[in-house]
Amino acid sequence: MKKLFLLSVLNSFIIISYGQTLFSYGKYSVSKAEFLNAYNKNKTSDTVSSQGLRNYLDLYIKFKLKVQAAKDMQLDTLPSLKADLENFRNQVQNHYLKDTNEVNKLIDEAFERSQKDIHVVYYFVPEVGDSSKSYNTISKVDQLLKSNKSDSEIFAEVNKNTPNVQKSDLGFITVFSLPYKFENIVYGLKPGQSGIPFKTKKGWYIFKNIKERHAVGKITLAQILFAVPEGFIIPRQETKKLADSVYNALINGADFAAMAKQFSDDRSTFMNGGLIPEFGTAKYDSVFEDHAFALTKDGEISQPFETKFGYHIIKRISASPVPETKNDETFMNNLKEEVLNHNRINIAKRKFITEILPKTGFKKMPLNEENLWGVSDSSILENKNVTVGKVNENTILFTFNNKANVKVRDWILYLRNNNKTVPGGNHGSYKELFPEFTDASIISNYASRLEDFSPAFKNQIREFKEGNMLFEVMQRKVWGKASDDSAGLLSYYNQHKEKYLWNSSGDAIIFTCSNKEVAKTSIEQLRKGKTWKEILSEDPSHVQADSGRYELGQIPVVGRTHFTEGLITLPVINKTDGTAVFAKIIKLYPDHQQRDFEDSRGLVINDYQNFLEQKWVAQLEKKYPVKVNEKVLQEILK
Repeated sequence: MKKLFLLSVLNSFIIISYGQTLFSYGKYSVSKAEFLNAYNKNKTSDTVSSQGLRNYLDLYIKFKLKVQAAKDMQLDTLPSLKADLENFRNQVQNHYLKDTNEVNKLIDEAFERSQKDIHVVYYFVPEVGDSSKSYNTISKVDQLLKSNKSDSEIFAEVNKNTPNVQKSDLGFITVFSLPYKFENIVYGLKPGQSGIPFKTKKGWYIFKNIKERHAVGKITLAQILFAVPEGFIIPRQETKKLADSVYNALINGADFAAMAKQFSDDRSTFMNGGLIPEFGTAKYDSVFEDHAFALTKDGEISQPFETKFGYHIIKRISASPVPETKNDETFMNNLKEEVLNHNRINIAKRKFITEILPKTGFKKMPLNEENLWGVSDSSILENKNVTVGKVNENTILFTFNNKANVKVRDWILYLRNNNKTVPGGNHGSYKELFPEFTDASIISNYASRLEDFSPAFKNQIREFKEGNMLFEVMQRKVWGKASDDSAGLLSYYNQHKEKYLWNSSGDAIIFTCSNKEVAKTSIEQLRKGKTWKEILSEDPSHVQADSGRYELGQIPVVGRTHFTEGLITLPVINKTDGTAVFAKIIKLYPDHQQRDFEDSRGLVINDYQNFLEQKWVAQLEKKYPVKVNEKVLQEILK
C-alpha cells in the first residue's frame, strides 16, 4: 500500500514539474513541456551546452512574441492561412489514425516473409448446392494428403463422385503474392506439409508447401519471344529451330537489342530491345521465372526454353537481392507502403477502432435495418426523402460524447459516393457497406477531435499554425517593409557605408555551359577573339553568360587560382547535372574599395531587415514584459 502511495505521489510530482511555467510574456506563459518539445526537435551541437540552451531560449521567447503580435493582428483568421492549416491537418492526421504498434508488427512480419519464397500448390473443391458434399470431398483430400498419397491416387479416390477436386500449381510465391488469409496459411507450413481445409465463398482450399528457397529478390531482363500457341506441334518445332538459330547468333556476338527488334513477338518490348521492367517472384509464368532467376550474372543469356506462350531467349540486365537486415531504408519504406496498401492493414485498423471506441463515446441507436434499406432505395433510385416505419433521412444512426451525431442522410451520401451499391430489393451490398460506414463515422469523429486525444498531434498543429503566422507577420513587419522602403534603405546605407566594402574583386563574364565539351569549345572561341555575345548568339540553348563585378571568392575555379586580367579559368564541372562553369577576367580591383548603393543593395536589405526586426522585438518586449523562471530553467540545464 505504501509503495502504491509513493508511486502516486511521484507521478503527481513529475506531472506538476513537467507542467511548470518556464517563462511568461505579459499575460501569456509557456510551459517547460512546450519549450522542451520544441528544443528537443531542433537542438543541434551548438545548443546542447548551457549557453547554447540559453541562446535557444532567447530565440524561442522572441518567436512567441512575434506569434502573439500576429494573433493580435488576427492573422490566424486570414482565409489563406486557415486553408493552409486545414490542408496540413489533412496531410498529417492519417499518421495518428492507426495503431502504430500493430502496423509495425505487420511490417516486421512482411520483412520476415520476404526472406524466403515458397513453391505452393493448392487443391480446390467448389461449393455445390449441398455444402456437406463439398466438405466431405475436401476432408477426404485432406486425409489422403496426410497419408502421403500421390495426386493420381487422390484423384482416383475422390473424383468418383461430385464435386471433383481440382489442383493448381502456383509456382514460387513471396510476401504480398496471395491474399493475406492465404498467405498466413502458406507461411505457416513446413516444406512438404499441407494445411487444413479452408472455407471461402467459392469453395474449399487446401494449400501445400512443396519446397522453399532463399528469396531471389527482383530482376531486370530483356527477352526475345518466339510466340506460338499451345498444341501446335509442327509450328512449335519450326519455331524452336528459329530460336536456336538466333541463340547461336547471340553467343557469336550478335546484338541482343537488334535481334529483339527483328525477331521478338513481344509487341510491348521488342522496340525497346526486349527490355522487361524489373519484376519479382510470382509476377510471370513459373517456368519463365525459373529460367530467369537461374541466370547468375549480368549479361548472361539463356538457351531457348519453352513455355505455353512459345520459346524465349532471355538476357539478365541486373538483379536486386532482398536485403537480409532492416538497415536498407528504401527497401523498408517500400515494404511499409505495400503493407499500408494491402488488405492486411485492416487488422491494424480494426484494433485501432476498438481502442478509440470508448474515447469517442460511440453509441449505435436502435433501428429497424429493413426500414433503413427501404429509405436508402427510395433516396438512391427516386431521389425521394420518404419515411419507412419510423426511419427517414433525419433519423439519428449514431451519437458521440461531443454531442455530434450521424444521421441517415449521411449514410445516403456515403452510398451515393460508393459504386458498390445495388439498390432495389437485393440489400446485400447495404449490409456489407454499413459496417464500413460505421467504422468511417467513428474514425471521422475521432479525427475531428484529434487535438483532444493526441498531445503530439496538438503540438504539431500548433507548431505549423504558429510557423505560418510567423511567416506572415515577418513579411508584413520586416521582410516586405525592408524591400519596399527605398528611402529607408538608402538612409541606412549612407549611415553605415563603412560596412559595405569590396574584397579583392574583378569585372568578369561567367559562362554556364550544358556540358564540359561545350565549355571547351566556348573557351577556344574566346581565345580566337570571338566576343561573349557572339558565342551566346550562336548557341543560346547550350551557353549562358552573365557579366558583372564579383568578389574573387565568388568566381568558380578549380583549386587555387592566380587571377590576372584576361585570364580564362578552367571549367568547373557540376557532378549532379554535368554542367560546366568558367569565367573570363576583364579587370581586377584591390580590396577595401567602397561599394556603391546598387552593388550593396542585397547586403543592405539583409542588414536593414535585421535592424527593423530588432526594433520591432524591442517594442514587443515592452508590450509583453518577459519573465523567465530561473528555478525551472536550472532544472532543465541540469
